[in-house]
Amino acid sequence: MPDFNNAPAWVNWIAQDANGTWWGYSVEPLQQTYGWYENEVGRCIRLHSGEPDSDWRYSLRRIRTADHSRV
Repeated sequence: MPDFNNAPAWVNWIAQDANGTWWGYSVEPLQQTYGWYENEVGRCIRLHSGEPDSDWRYSLRRIRTADHSRV
């Protein structure tokens, strides 16, 4: 997993899509067929392109709390 210490302060969640792209989300994203989406209630940003992982569905991680404290 890449180092996401330089992600914007509003990024609270990270997840990888089936194609290997890592995204940052302000709210917990929902899973779809080949990745994740913010469900129109938060923001998202592309953070990194990596190797595709067949276990991408298990990549969702909370990296900060809503008050931006590190988890």
